[in-house]
Amino acid sequence: MSKWMPFFNKDEKEIQTEKLDNVPNHVAIIMDGNGRWASERGLPRIAGHKEGMEVVRRIVKEAVEQNIKVLTLYAFSTENWKRPKREIDFLMRLPIEFSNKYLPEMIENNVRIKTIGEFDSLPAHTKRSISHAKEKTKQNDGLLLNFALNYGSRDEIVRATKQVIQDVHDGTIAETDIDEAVIAKYLYTEDVPDPDLLIRTSGEHRLSNFLLWQLAYAEFWFTDVMWPDFNEQIFLDALKDYQKRKRRYGGI
Repeated sequence: MSKWMPFFNKDEKEIQTEKLDNVPNHVAIIMDGNGRWASERGLPRIAGHKEGMEVVRRIVKEAVEQNIKVLTLYAFSTENWKRPKREIDFLMRLPIEFSNKYLPEMIENNVRIKTIGEFDSLPAHTKRSISHAKEKTKQNDGLLLNFALNYGSRDEIVRATKQVIQDVHDGTIAETDIDEAVIAKYLYTEDVPDPDLLIRTSGEHRLSNFLLWQLAYAEFWFTDVMWPDFNEQIFLDALKDYQKRKRRYGGI
């Protein structure tokens, strides 16, 4: 029996899925295809984003069930500001809607919410909602739900590099001490283990400036299914495929 305690839409039918062993500790997902999903149905692009939000809830539930430790979701990139203003405005309101509907579930099920990305540039109402969710879940020690919001990996690496240079200049660290472990401490993910598995939906096969440093040794899994149609069974298919992989980290 699932330990997930539903709060929103209590009458919905809970999907029963099998419990797996040897699952990845950290799964990262590029949630792609919301706009195309909506366009194919003659709907505005924002309808796809709204449907995708419910998929987030279901996949978080399944991640809790499978005892995954970290789930990082690519929610909004630094390049997404190029999209139409109406779509951006809707996306910046989604954290508010997500929090209003699903935060009680997250708290009840010991989920901790975190974000990575350039937080200060977000609209005030978005920051308030996210900060509220972080505060309400900060004591939880179950699944870490990590939203990449206003995130770009190249920007992250540039920021980290500048800070390293500044700290060397200030004498905080010595140039000879700089190695991979030191650089990792300057990234947004300093307190999060690197992803074991990357999932990307909608048939695209690229990283799109997502966790370029952190995904160095991750296993990749792609599906043609667009994010609004992604479900627990497809998620399990990805986890099962991961179980078959032999991770050598450059060795034999």
